[in-house]
Amino acid sequence: MDRAGPEDALAAMAHDVASAATALVDLWERTAHAASPRLSSLQLRALTAARLSPGINLTRLAEEVGAGAPAASRLCDRLEAAGLLRRRRNEDDRREVGLVLTTHGHEMVNGLQERRRRALQEVLGDMPSAHRRHLLEGLRSFAEVTETRDD
Repeated sequence: MDRAGPEDALAAMAHDVASAATALVDLWERTAHAASPRLSSLQLRALTAARLSPGINLTRLAEEVGAGAPAASRLCDRLEAAGLLRRRRNEDDRREVGLVLTTHGHEMVNGLQERRRRALQEVLGDMPSAHRRHLLEGLRSFAEVTETRDD
């Protein structure tokens, strides 16, 4: 008789979570594709990082988005050309350049976040209340664990 061990159960759970997460990722990406201008997920991550950390330097931004410094620099060039991001000299250290969103950049990111919130609200409204609570509890726990990992 073949008995599944804890590793097999975790592997099966990981498979099921990955399958279920696809729906969330698809919803998340569909709302981004409706944005104007249409941006890649890397560009959106860069804008979000600049929004969360105004004045972020290029090295830190590259770390945040998982890109090398040259690629991050080209990314910023494209975002700056689109009028979404601006480079700004650091007042304390003129050699350092910080990255900040333009007004258009803020409007774009805020609009995207609002579209995503509305799309999630529509789907959540179709779910039973208990399932919504369990989903939120599970996602919060998942986020806590991923934030503490050094991977």
